[in-house]
Amino acid sequence: MIKFIKSQPVLVVAFFAAVVTMFIIPPDAGYAGYVNRAVLIQLFSLMTAVAGLRSIGIFERVTDVLLEKAGTVRRLGQIFVLICFFTSMLVTNDVALLTFIPLTLIAMNGVDKKSIIMTIVLETAAANLGSMMTPVGNPQNLFIYANYHMTALTFVKTMAPAGIASLVILMLLTLLLPKDKCTHTDSTETDDFPAVHLWGYLALFAVCLLSVFRVIPDYICLISAVVCALILNRKLLIKVDYSLLATFLCFFVFVGNIARVGAVNNFFSDIMKGRELLVSAALSQVISNVPAAMMLSGFTDNGTQLMLGVNIGGLGTLIASLASLISFQFYRKSEGADSVRYIVVFSVVNFGMLIILLLLQMLIAFI
Repeated sequence: MIKFIKSQPVLVVAFFAAVVTMFIIPPDAGYAGYVNRAVLIQLFSLMTAVAGLRSIGIFERVTDVLLEKAGTVRRLGQIFVLICFFTSMLVTNDVALLTFIPLTLIAMNGVDKKSIIMTIVLETAAANLGSMMTPVGNPQNLFIYANYHMTALTFVKTMAPAGIASLVILMLLTLLLPKDKCTHTDSTETDDFPAVHLWGYLALFAVCLLSVFRVIPDYICLISAVVCALILNRKLLIKVDYSLLATFLCFFVFVGNIARVGAVNNFFSDIMKGRELLVSAALSQVISNVPAAMMLSGFTDNGTQLMLGVNIGGLGTLIASLASLISFQFYRKSEGADSVRYIVVFSVVNFGMLIILLLLQMLIAFI
């Protein structure tokens, strides 16, 4: 039990929060309206498609091709930052980091400690910031996009300024990396991709996107994911992060019940009014951005500012975006790791970018 609590702290907190509110608002017919079925189905299907693509080593192969001509530590770091930024838009920030942080540690073996830390910190920020550019880039975007019935145009117009500014800042920060020479060794085998699996997973991913953008109904997305896994690789169904789905379910109950408590509803609604960006970014520092998005969505109609707040709020503390913990865990277990230095560099870079991006969004809103 203790091991489970340590491994899934957000799920445990979400579960107990849901249970407590069930004593305040006993289960009734209203509970049926809490759950956003489309979000759960799309998350499940996306995780299945991405797990399939990872299983055939497509990300590692693409990385090896790009790194062949890196040459210097700075260019190597820039390549990894760009890869994390752009791949996270499609495969989510946590998957990008799970895939590329281990490759970074291998590729930068022998590079000085400061450069490795800076590269991983920038990759982590890149994955968190790049993922905010699409509805499927992270769980909070998928939830907010569906919950507020946003259009693709509204989403792009909202996130583009912050996304572009983020990329510029990240690339400027990579200039801090040295121009020392480095070598790269392929980390993947030379076997060709199994064509049937590759096209099958890509087709499933396309179906997921069509469902997110409301071109096809969600049940077709679910059926496609299950059939694809059963035909190509049944183990994919085990690799789905069911704890994340359970966390969403618990937060649906918690937020639904809290919204029905008049005094609490009025309190949060008053705090949020006109302050969605700052409140959501601040709350993300404490409980992480996915729970913050789900909790605060019940108290504001301003989905665009909430989305900006929780995405930019993924910067800052190590727990502001739980994906950041993935990078830290990989680095902490690496040979010669200096966890204290990592946390210091991480905090300086993340809080610096957090302040800059918040000020930028406030300026845009003022104009």
